[in-house]
Amino acid sequence: MYKNEFDNLLNQNIKFNAYMFFGQSNYLVEHYTELVASSLGSPDEIEKLYFDDFDFKYAKNKLLQSSLFAANNILIIKLEKKLNKKECTELIEACNTNPDSKVIFSCMGDGDFKTMGGYFTKKLNAVSVRMFSPFPNEAVKMIENQAKQLNMNCELSALNHLYFMHRQDLSLCMNDLKKLSILDEKISANTVNRHCFGIGAVNFEDFLHNLLSCLDISDDLELLLEEGMNEIYLLNQITSFVQQLFMISSYARVFGSANAKEILGFVPPKNVWEKKSRLAISIKPEKFLEILEYLLNLELELKSSKISDSNIYLQASLRKLSVIIR
Repeated sequence: MYKNEFDNLLNQNIKFNAYMFFGQSNYLVEHYTELVASSLGSPDEIEKLYFDDFDFKYAKNKLLQSSLFAANNILIIKLEKKLNKKECTELIEACNTNPDSKVIFSCMGDGDFKTMGGYFTKKLNAVSVRMFSPFPNEAVKMIENQAKQLNMNCELSALNHLYFMHRQDLSLCMNDLKKLSILDEKISANTVNRHCFGIGAVNFEDFLHNLLSCLDISDDLELLLEEGMNEIYLLNQITSFVQQLFMISSYARVFGSANAKEILGFVPPKNVWEKKSRLAISIKPEKFLEILEYLLNLELELKSSKISDSNIYLQASLRKLSVIIR
């Protein structure tokens, strides 16, 4: 199921014996893992097995045996690769055998976990939840809610700035909020600039603008990929950026000017918005369909074709994009 369906079950206090969280957003996977674990028991009742620490026999035995010192027996298993059906279902069934036990699978990264999610059935009282990357307005709202929990006085523009500074990485944003929360002052965009540092040697927002402005992005693209940015993630971010430009262009042509709040659901920093608006208007409306089709076909190729070096193939393909834009 998807996050919104699971949220409804959480609000109804419906519990399962086994949970699985996976998808595009590592932050949401970790957030819901911790949220559910804390709702099932106290920190002393939770054990975590991360990556190389995972041992199937140990995990199964733990789930089958109740703890002598606690009422609940909760096991969090963090994975980078899917488990086979036999091991996965045996761990779920162990929780059905022992009502004191609960297991939570926290699946990280870009591994193919969709098949594994099918093992979590209603019959086994198990649920798998797929997490997609939140839209920018949703992500900024999450950051705002966290700031309120930390009793911080923040300008909304500062939170927007923090989000874009970290290439829309919620984990980094939340970590920086904790750092900023110790300051005895109102948090502005200037405060964020003084105390926080964006990741990577390349400004990602500038990279996207340069790409869609037909400027040379060869060096920046190479640096981004060398820093470890996943090819599919990079392509998804470019597609999302083009979709935003299309919405800005369409809105401006219908109403005469673009309204950030109505188009994006939030207000970006003024300089970011003005630069993005100028770029959107400069691209001819009929070009957007051509660009989006090219990007979606490229994503399909990367996911389904046997390309020997997806890194080099992506670099070559993105350089061709300027020909379409012109």
